[in-house]
Amino acid sequence: MSNTDTDSKRPDFGGEHLRSDQAKFYLVGGGIASLAAAAFMIRDGDILGHNITVLEETDKLGGSLDASGSSQSGYLLRGGRMLESKYLCTYALFASIPTLDDSRTVTQEIIAWNETMKTSSKSRLFSNGARQDAPEFGLSEKHILTIERLAVEPEALLGETSIADQFDAAFFKTNFWFMWCTTFAFQPWHSAVEFKRYLVRFAHMVSGFNRLQGIMRTVYNQYDSMVRPLHKWLDERGVTFVLKTRVTDLGISEHEGDKTVTHIAFERDGKPGRIAVGEKDFVLVTLGSMTEASSFGSMDTAPMLHGKRNGGAWTLWEKLAAGRPEFGRPTVFADHIDQSKWVSFTTTLQDATFLRLMRDATGNIPGEGGLVTFPQSSWLASIVIPHQPHFIDQPADTAVFWGYGLSVDMLGDFVKKPMSVCTGREIMTEILGHLGIVAEAPRILETAICIPCMMPFVTSQFLRRRKGDRPQVVPPGSRNLAFMGQFCELPEDVVFTVEYSIRSAQTAVYALLRLKREPPAVYRGSFDPRVLLKAFVALHDLAS
Repeated sequence: MSNTDTDSKRPDFGGEHLRSDQAKFYLVGGGIASLAAAAFMIRDGDILGHNITVLEETDKLGGSLDASGSSQSGYLLRGGRMLESKYLCTYALFASIPTLDDSRTVTQEIIAWNETMKTSSKSRLFSNGARQDAPEFGLSEKHILTIERLAVEPEALLGETSIADQFDAAFFKTNFWFMWCTTFAFQPWHSAVEFKRYLVRFAHMVSGFNRLQGIMRTVYNQYDSMVRPLHKWLDERGVTFVLKTRVTDLGISEHEGDKTVTHIAFERDGKPGRIAVGEKDFVLVTLGSMTEASSFGSMDTAPMLHGKRNGGAWTLWEKLAAGRPEFGRPTVFADHIDQSKWVSFTTTLQDATFLRLMRDATGNIPGEGGLVTFPQSSWLASIVIPHQPHFIDQPADTAVFWGYGLSVDMLGDFVKKPMSVCTGREIMTEILGHLGIVAEAPRILETAICIPCMMPFVTSQFLRRRKGDRPQVVPPGSRNLAFMGQFCELPEDVVFTVEYSIRSAQTAVYALLRLKREPPAVYRGSFDPRVLLKAFVALHDLAS
């Protein structure tokens, strides 16, 4: 993997040079950002696949878009990301990627699937053992005026304030907040700037928000439907994937304000190694990780709470940023686990009882309703039952659903323990309690496998920050280094989305290769009078 190019000249940033067959490209991290970057390099930059190497710490590609397990041991998803029609970078990328069976492109499959299986929740909130069909937002005029102010107020004026700094306590008891915070995983102490970006970015979805209209899903989980086809496409074109390899540092030469990566330090099988980076080579790093240090429990064990030393993503960023403020401030995001952690859980069902009861209670079949939130839950728990099968290899007599809780340190309502220390059995008992399922509960618990997952950093990208805490995709003075993922800065777009990772990858590739093209502009529905009128009507609960 060493580079033998000894050309001592400074790199010429002309387009033809950057597309030369001698240039090598190293992508640190095997998540969706790196996979997307490799595809953009090949498709739009004419880079040869065999000149691209992806370095991944774990034994599997996909990063946070993961899926694993079996019907016997239990399936496992750490999370599920929503899609929507304005994810322009995502659909542009996957318009070139065939599905696993080569029948059409991934984008075509997603669009066709969501024409068939349109999300329309009949039970977005579930309280007192009963569903709420299209619940009203319940906002006061003061709350609405604050939302409208945030939508237009410059980010610089919001600074490091939190959402709680902008609203009174009553706002956090409204149906609007229960639906908003559980759809996007916001907490009151999270950044007002990020909350504002979401308001603007998803203004076109406000009118259907209480039924989750406009939210799109993949046919299977996103690993099977998106990561695997993209991996296959890249593999066929000769991209090298080096797994179980932790990048520990980058050697960076600094001269008169310019910064050039000269080598990559790594560890594999407990042994250190080094890759020489030539003057014509490039390095793209996925900064940080929302799923770093994840820990899994079982039906009878609770997951453990780990920290940033239990993986390589945060420590790498800390090393890179030391003495280089233009590389961001990782401690802002990594050192507040109490404000960024929550627990998700994946339940594998070997009996049809639970799905039948959920269908009858919510009015939705699997895949049709989306997130069901229990606003009375001390854990602020939610579940989502996707279309079955959710895994490509899932047997017909097996079902899977996913859920999570935001307030994981609160005592449960039926299991008097914090969610953070609960086993899978205890989490399922709590969910069954909120659903009012009593007689059938023993049978469901007997035939279920619930695997909880503690994620210390899952909403770290939402933490209060100031300008410069997230570095630019191509930092000032960088000659051959770019950053990608959830912790670099992309004005106007929103973190905690697949779109953000893919947009960052597209931005990085186009900038480093000096391509005469730009990623598609972020959709701004807040400039469309029709969108604003529908949002106004919805916020005031005037819709019929």
